[in-house]
Amino acid sequence: LEHEVFAVIHLDAQHRVIEYVEMFRGTVTQTSVYPREVVKEAMAHNTAAIVLVHNHPSGDPTPSQSDLAMTDQIQTAAAALGIVLHDHLIVGKGREISFRAAGYL
Repeated sequence: LEHEVFAVIHLDAQHRVIEYVEMFRGTVTQTSVYPREVVKEAMAHNTAAIVLVHNHPSGDPTPSQSDLAMTDQIQTAAAALGIVLHDHLIVGKGREISFRAAGYL
């Protein structure tokens, strides 16, 4: 895509997909993500766990400092309500990064 899209994959207690929800849409360089809204949406779906997903239109999936900070904020907010953050995936052009595999989670 030519713009950033931030989405959440909601999982039940058996780690089955409940729903994929595109929550925020941004520009070619950034999107505003609100942890409160992510957790609010998770509660509405009776979600046990989440996977965060967004793209980098530049093609480079390397997480920015704001990506790392936002992920930490969401993980903290979700954990307070018993929701597990399994991973955050960033998709680039032909490449992707998993925060879990890279050691960020």
